[in-house]
Order: sequence, then C-alpha cells, then structure tokens
Amino acid sequence: MKRYKKVRGGPATLRTGLALGTLALAASGALMPALADSEPQRAVDPSMATVSPIKHVIVIVGENRTFDQVFGAYKPRAGQSISNLLSKGIITADGRPGRNFALAAQNTAQAVDPTRFEMSPGGKAPYTVLPAPNTGSAPSAASDTNPPPFATLAAAQAAEGAVLEPQDVAQLMTGATGLAKGVPDTRFGANTFTLPNGPYQISRVGPNYDQYVASPVHRFYQAWQQADCNAKSATLTNPSGCAMDLVAWVETSVGAGTNGKPQPPGFNDQTTREGSTALGYYNVQTGDMPYFNELARKYTISDNYHQPVMGGTGSNSIMIGTADALYYTDGHGNATTPPSNQIEDPRPQAGTNNWYAQDGYSGGSYSNCSDTSQPGVGAVRSYLNSLPYHPKANCAPGAYYLLNNYNPGYNGDGTVNTSAFTIPPSPVRTIGDTLLAKGISWKYYGEGWNSFVANSPTSTYCNICNPFLYETAIMTNPATVKAHLQDTTDLYADISRGALPAVSFVKPGWLLDGHPASSKYGLFEAFSRKIVDAVRSNPKLWASTAIFITNDEGGGYYDSGYIQPVDFFGDGSRIPLIIVSPYSRGGRVVHQYTDHVSILKFVERNWSLGPITNRSRDNLPNPVQLVGNPYVPVNSPAIGDPFDAFHFDHRHHGNGDRDGDDKHDDHGDHDNQGGSLWSPF
Repeated sequence: MKRYKKVRGGPATLRTGLALGTLALAASGALMPALADSEPQRAVDPSMATVSPIKHVIVIVGENRTFDQVFGAYKPRAGQSISNLLSKGIITADGRPGRNFALAAQNTAQAVDPTRFEMSPGGKAPYTVLPAPNTGSAPSAASDTNPPPFATLAAAQAAEGAVLEPQDVAQLMTGATGLAKGVPDTRFGANTFTLPNGPYQISRVGPNYDQYVASPVHRFYQAWQQADCNAKSATLTNPSGCAMDLVAWVETSVGAGTNGKPQPPGFNDQTTREGSTALGYYNVQTGDMPYFNELARKYTISDNYHQPVMGGTGSNSIMIGTADALYYTDGHGNATTPPSNQIEDPRPQAGTNNWYAQDGYSGGSYSNCSDTSQPGVGAVRSYLNSLPYHPKANCAPGAYYLLNNYNPGYNGDGTVNTSAFTIPPSPVRTIGDTLLAKGISWKYYGEGWNSFVANSPTSTYCNICNPFLYETAIMTNPATVKAHLQDTTDLYADISRGALPAVSFVKPGWLLDGHPASSKYGLFEAFSRKIVDAVRSNPKLWASTAIFITNDEGGGYYDSGYIQPVDFFGDGSRIPLIIVSPYSRGGRVVHQYTDHVSILKFVERNWSLGPITNRSRDNLPNPVQLVGNPYVPVNSPAIGDPFDAFHFDHRHHGNGDRDGDDKHDDHGDHDNQGGSLWSPF
C-alpha cells in the first residue's frame, strides 16, 4: 500500500495571518486571580491558561470509515437521539433491510460526454442487485515477510507488541481472505452476487468483523460524484441535495483513478477491483466494534462530524493541521503550475462511461479551482453557486490545490523530499505555528517516527498523515522538529510521567490505523484502548484531559448523513467522533455540525487563540441549528467547536472524575449546550 507525503505551499497572499505576539496573561482578569500586594506574582504557564478544565487534548486519528460504517446500527440510551441507518429505518437491528431500505438505493448513471465532468449525471437507473464485492488488495494469506497478517505470534509481537496491550496482539494474525486479490469476494457465499440494492452488514452475510476486506475509492472528484449533489434535489432536511446514490457506480465505473491510461479491454463491474465494497457496514448490536461501542455508551459521540475534504488521507490530514488546503509551489513559497500529467481531468474518455481522462497520477493530483474553465472545476463551482447561501470556493488565483495524496515536501530529518509525486515545501501556517507563538506545548506523535527518520524500509509511519511535514517553518528548524515530532513510544512515556503536552496529535502506523485492506478496524480500537487506559491510569492527567478519537476520512463508504458544502474542497461524508473525558460521560450523542477544523476551533477557544490565518476555515462561525432539524446550520457555511460535548460544571473545580471509577455523576448530567460553566479559579 503506497503512502505519500505532503508539503504545504502557496502564494504570499495565502500566508497572511493574525499578528503574533506574546500571551499577556497578567492583563486578563478572566485567567488571573486577584493577588495581594505583598504576594509575589508567579508566571503562569500558557499551556495551563484555559477557559475550561481541559488542560490536555489528545487527537487520535484512524483511517477510512464513515459514521454509518461504524455506528450505523447504534441505538443510544433513553433520552438521546441519533441519525443513522437504523434510526431512518434503512436497516433493522439485526442487519437486514429495513422498511425504508429504498432511501439508500444505488443507481447506475451515464457520463459519456468527453467535454465535461458531471457531478450529477443523467441516465440514472436503480441496480437490481449490487455488483459483487471484490477482494481488492486485501491480504490473501498470513506471512511474516509480507504482513498483514503475521503468520506467527513472535513476529506480531516484535512488530507491534510495544504499541498494543498483550491481549490485542493476536489480532494481527487473523483475517486473511484465502482468495486471490482483485476477484469477487466469495467469502460472502450465496450472497456474493445477490446483495440487495442498499447497505449490507459485512459481518452478517460474509466476512466477520475480524477479517480484512477491500478498500473503496476515496478520491476528490469521485467523492463529489458519489455524493450526487444537486440543488434541484434539495429539501428542508437536506438543503444541499446530496443523494449519495452513485456510490457503487463510481466505484465500478472509474474506481481509484486512471493515471491517464485507457480503459482496459473487457471492462466490467469488477475491473476496478472494488465492486460494491463501499456499501458494507458493521453492526455494534451484533458484536462489531466492541470497544468503540463501549466508549460510546460511557462517553459522548457526534453523529454530525465530517471529513473536511472530498477525497483521501492526505488532503484531510493536511486540514487537521492547517484548516486549509495546500497547493503546488516552486519550493520557495510561490504558487506555480504542476506537471501537466498531475493536473486533474475527470471528464470521461471518449467511448467510455465515466472513465476519467486524467486522474490519480500517481496518488495525488491538482486543480486550479480559481479557474472555472479547468476540467472538473466548473461543475463544482456551478453547484456551489446554485446553493442559496453561495459558499465561497476559497481558491486563491492561480493556485493549483492538492486534492488527494502526495508526499510531503520534507523527510523526517528535515531534508527536502525530492522523490517522485511530492508536493514541494509549503509556507502555509499550521496550528503548530499558533501554539509555538503563544508558548503552548504540543506534539505530533506518529507510530514509527524513529524508523521513518532513519529511513527504514520497514517503517509503518504514515508520512502523508503528518500535516507538519509539509511546512517550511516547522521542518527547517531542527530544534522544533526534535521537540514536537516524536514517536508513540514518547507518547506512552509522557503519559506515564505526567508530562503530556497541552495538544497532542496521535497517529498509528499503517498496520494499526484501521485502513481497509491493510488493517482492520479492531486494530485501531486496540491502538486507541492502550492510550485511553494509560491516561485513565494517571488520575491527575485523566482529570484534565479530553481524548478525541476519529478517522482522517470516510474511505469512500456509504453514509446517510447530511453534507454541508462549505467551499470547493468539501465538506465530505460523516465520520466517527468519540469524545472521551471525565466531562463527557453519559452516553450522549451531540448533533452540532462539525469537521476536523472543529477540533482546532476547540483548541483555539480553550486556549484563547485566534484563527490560524485570515482565510483558514476556523474563521467560519459556529452553527445556528434548529431544534426540529439539529443537523443543518441555518447560517451556512458554519462549523462548530465540540464544547457542546462536555459538561463543564463549576463544582468539578478541574478535578474531573476524582474517584477514578468513571461513573457518571448526577450533577454532570444536564445538557449544557452553551459550553463552559466552569471558572478556572
């Protein structure tokens, strides 16, 4: 499985940001108590100067699952509501088609005009049965030399024993398909070629929860097309008109990209090696996702949290750090034009139905979205203009934005990455710059960092997932790199000694990140469990920590939730968000519209910071959402911060769950939608 790195870049106009300065805590009556004249004033650590009891934020990012793929069958506790496959009647609790199964029906379509890209093509017709699921690149057999999975426990322990709790290591030895790659997945038995037209429970009709399955397409123009957004289809509850009814068709008509190659001879619905993989989901009620189901019932989840970009890992991971998109530069901060074969052209090749002219070369590719004459751009921009709130495209003139996955501009040792398919070094600011300027501690902990820096060919490090590897200001300062970019071994050590920074981003390696085909979601559950257990074992740390568990993006899986377009790049489908904290207990489901930028907005609000730049998405307002329709902001485009997921009651006085038993205290069970009621003193 290829991993690409990304770097940030852009014209000088995109570097404009808020003026930086020192944090004047002494002048802030809200953060400093009154001191007697005779009492000497002590310096306040900026990392501890928060507007809530939360002094530590940990963001754990897995891979490629939509909300419905994980929590589609979740039924919350009494008094809570949820929007998912089960609540809409699309499925039943035991994973069968529900009374409203047709709401998720998939269509074929006709996109044959080589002069234009169609986001919402015509000629739609429902499938009689879905195309057969495919094995894709899922592993055929266990092997110690070419995992996953591993053939022996010793090899699994050697690879990941330090990252997982002992009882979870054996998961790395199971789940191979026993089939060739890129063939119909006959593990589904008699169901393989007769799946009804809609979502199907993977673990009911075929591979169980512990097996590797194929990975659906998750690229930019494909995702827009799968969503089938058309303002003419808008309703009060779905004002963006996104139907999500071309998911399987896009999988089978173009898949993960063409690289400019002609359509293969004998093309059929299995040629792209996906079939209807994207319609599969798991069921927490029948035992799937056991640990995340447990966390959901103890703490809080969101059913309105979204991937910020239509597309894959790279562009969405960049957004986690920048609240913005990156674009091609000359390596010195100036926007320029990328190689012609790396510019997207999603128009169908002549004589084909939706086989893109140029896409995916190789893994990434760019669009100048300020120019509506560019292939694909005009269709997206025209749709945005058709919406009643007319969201800005947020595309700087002449900038070719990276839409998918390319290598970051820097290697782990700070040298410029000169390998193929690399976005040049970028000057675009990140949240790291904001935190550094204010003296607030932070780290990005990526599993395998040490071996990545050493250029080990066996490193599991995800370079495209680290938003700070793209930025010149971070990567050209060796002291900054050493202090802030570290391995997960450092994370466990920092938790153990109570030295966790204020803001932590945590990324598992590719064996444990839950990415379909190369990992299993149970392994991401296991990775997350070790971190949660480690934090909870330190009562003082647990009392002041919020852990956000999410995915980079939805991986192309079907999701039934509302999509709010906020600019040219997205938003995209819903993805899971679990909020674990002594202040988020109670099994709640929150509905405020959020995406990855919302976590940055939480950090900025909690530590009294401004937006990263004057064009980054964290400038968008918090949503105003109606009680009768809590999923759609009436002030679009709007993105919230997740303060509504917490109960900050002044009686806690920052001590959180003092007895450590993780039981829900009665006085914290009111619905504090307004945010913090807590005073730091």
